[in-house]
Amino acid sequence: MDTGTVDAYLRRIGCERPPRLDVDALPTLQERHLDAVPFENLSIHLGEPIVLEVDALVDKIVRRRRGGFCYELNGAFGALLEALGFPVTLMAARVYGEGDTLGPPFDHLVLRVDLAEAHLVDVGFGAFSRRPLRLAERERQSDPAGWFRLVDADHGDIDVVMNGNRVYQVDLRPRALGDFEATCWWQQTSPASHFAQTLTCSLPTPSGRVTLSGDRLIRTEDGQRTERRLESDAEILAAYEDCFGIHLDRLPTNPAPAPRDG
Repeated sequence: MDTGTVDAYLRRIGCERPPRLDVDALPTLQERHLDAVPFENLSIHLGEPIVLEVDALVDKIVRRRRGGFCYELNGAFGALLEALGFPVTLMAARVYGEGDTLGPPFDHLVLRVDLAEAHLVDVGFGAFSRRPLRLAERERQSDPAGWFRLVDADHGDIDVVMNGNRVYQVDLRPRALGDFEATCWWQQTSPASHFAQTLTCSLPTPSGRVTLSGDRLIRTEDGQRTERRLESDAEILAAYEDCFGIHLDRLPTNPAPAPRDG
């Protein structure tokens, strides 16, 4: 990533180039990214190919001002951190589902950033930690999103627990971005993939979160959840623009929206 692209990326997330590569700079970059770049899977439902190459990911997030899901968000953010000089390693994780069953290998992509100690960084899981988690720490770690704990699992893996619930299991071996291509394709095409079956676009707000799922605009403010059904295609397109800064010239077409009342 060249200097001009790094500067454009930093402008995209509203962040200055850090004067030092330390444990103070990393949380700021992570939080600014989470606040600026939506977690969304619109490309799957717009028929847009998801290309797991750094240039394509950065183009989508920076120049097209879109978001993405884990492979895109953490892939691009890892490239930004590396361009700034942070030591970054890609790692694979498997997401816990109902009954604490694990998803497929390479289900999720996370980042390891090595400073004075190793940190787990994740800007691609939606509602998750806002600050880096210390990889070697096994006691509770406080975060604006709640509390987290990293627990040793089988085969040297690590379970990540959020507010008492196991979220995903991290394999600590280094990976390349291309290692995630097969599962990324599965996430886009399989009937078993929730990304292929549901639409989501989501960002944190100062007191909660805003999510657009199909024609449902969901806001959580200070723990109170409200939901509103948007009445027209024009209103949905306007919500993408107003809430997430995403300009679309057409609606995502799959899955079909639920029938509107009346």
